[in-house]
Amino acid sequence: MSTEQTPTPRPNIGAIPPYVAGKPPTVRPGMVSYKLSSNENPYPPLPGVVEAVQQAVGSMNRYPDMGSASLYQALSDRLGVPVDDLSLATGSVGLIYQLVQAFCEPGDEVVYAWRSFEAYPIAVTAAAATSVKVPVLPDGRHDLDAMAAAVTDRTRIVLVCTPNNPTGPAVTRAELDAFLAKVPPRVLVVVDEAYLEFVRMADPVDGLATYRRHRNVVLTRTFSKAYGLAGFRVGYAVAPEPIAGALRAVSLPFGVSTVAQVAAIASLEREAELLERVEALVAERTRVVDGLRAAGWDVPEAQGNFVWFDLGERTLDFAAAADELGIVVRPFAGEGVRVSIGEDEANDRLLKLAQEFPR
Repeated sequence: MSTEQTPTPRPNIGAIPPYVAGKPPTVRPGMVSYKLSSNENPYPPLPGVVEAVQQAVGSMNRYPDMGSASLYQALSDRLGVPVDDLSLATGSVGLIYQLVQAFCEPGDEVVYAWRSFEAYPIAVTAAAATSVKVPVLPDGRHDLDAMAAAVTDRTRIVLVCTPNNPTGPAVTRAELDAFLAKVPPRVLVVVDEAYLEFVRMADPVDGLATYRRHRNVVLTRTFSKAYGLAGFRVGYAVAPEPIAGALRAVSLPFGVSTVAQVAAIASLEREAELLERVEALVAERTRVVDGLRAAGWDVPEAQGNFVWFDLGERTLDFAAAADELGIVVRPFAGEGVRVSIGEDEANDRLLKLAQEFPR
């Protein structure tokens, strides 16, 4: 008796963990609900950005500029780097996928901290590469010594998420320099700077200076967070030309839409107003962290636009209690909860919850 055969995907496809997006807020009668689960910028688009996008929409019957020439030039001018050292993608997460695709053979190893950005194991597994997860330190920081020790002959990429999503701390320039001195130059070191604009610390990483000193360093950045363009999906990498060129070679044709390109350029032109909003969010972050610590919580240093609660088995209880107060947060079952810095009222509710929830 013959068995009917059907097409089957590669074995690694079935092992890809699902990406869990932040839930939308629960609708509660008589109460404004807030979404603090996706690290979005709570401010509306900058003045002038919507108008630029509306004008661009009129040409939606045409393909985007596949070369993204205007946006590449704007980034080159803003950052002081050659156009050939840039690569665009659908958010910085798109760049992570492209990096693993371009540099890893099946079975090659990718080293990263854990817990960190949940797209890392998805991208690695999708490429049939192997994840090497190095636990973060008790305070949520990267254990860079352990990560350097985890590098083997099979390692092709090391991912350094700074500030680390979801725990919050960032690595210092001295720490990153010492780490790079230990990593073989054949290994690609990805410095994921999705939350770069929110960093306020002594001795911060200077990503551009680091990329200029090392031929194996790539920076990944995004317009989704500080720039408030999460809905348009546009990010960029800065890397030496051979690396940037490899990323462009595997990029999705026409992946960055016309409106995304226009919105990113318009946002770059209004960066002074953007930075005012970032400062306001950083001030709110400080208020929230101070309030949480005053309430007895030992939260890690927050250098992104979010805070982390190490809750273990109480994670889902905390998320449910937040939902009752009209704020939806991002639980990682059995580990902890990440809460974005949002509107003032939303942050006030988080502080209320922190005071009432048993520690």
